[in-house]
Amino acid sequence: MTTPVKTVGVVGCGLMGAGIAQVAAQGGYRVVVREVDQPTLEKGLGRIRGFLDRGVEKGKLTAAERDRTLANLTGTTALRDLAACDLVIEAIVEDIEAKKRLFAELDGLCPPATILASNTSSLTVIEMAAATRRPDRVVGLHFFNPVPLMSLVEVVRTIVTSDEAFEAARAFAVGVGKTPIVAKDRSGFIVNY
Repeated sequence: MTTPVKTVGVVGCGLMGAGIAQVAAQGGYRVVVREVDQPTLEKGLGRIRGFLDRGVEKGKLTAAERDRTLANLTGTTALRDLAACDLVIEAIVEDIEAKKRLFAELDGLCPPATILASNTSSLTVIEMAAATRRPDRVVGLHFFNPVPLMSLVEVVRTIVTSDEAFEAARAFAVGVGKTPIVAKDRSGFIVNY
C-alpha cells in the first residue's frame, strides 16, 4: 500500500524549484519551498505569483484558483521547516557534492518515511541515495522547463528504490497533472540521453 503524499518540500526556488513548487501547490499539495536567503526566496515566490497572475489575465485559471495555489505555498530559509514533509524534492545547482551534502542533511532532519527526490537532469540518483540511510526512499523526479507548461516528468528508479517509494513518486507526478515516464538511473535518463 502506497502512503499518499500530502506535504511537499522543495529545496531551491529558482526557475525549476519555483515551477515544481507551483505545480505541487496547484495540485492541492501543501508546499514548503526553501531558499538560501530571503531575497532569493522572494524572487522565486514573485516568479510564481507573476506566472499565476498572467494565467488569470489570460483566462487560463480563475482568481480563486490562483489564491488557493498561493495559500498552499509557504516559503522559508530554514531547511528544518521541511522536516514534516512526506516528499522533499531537491532543485539546487547541478553539483553532485552539493546534492550529496543536502541529501545527508535532509536524511537527518526528515522522518524515515519521507521520500527524498532529485530534479537532476544529468547526475545519477544512486549517488545521492548513497549519502542517506534510506536509499530505498530516494528517487528522481526530473521535471522539464518551464515546469508549469511541460507535461512530462521522468520518474527515476535506482537499483534500490522500493516499490512503495517509486509508486508514491509516480502518483505525485500524476497528482500535479503530469505524465510520468519511467527512466533508468543513468546520466541523462531518457530525454537527455
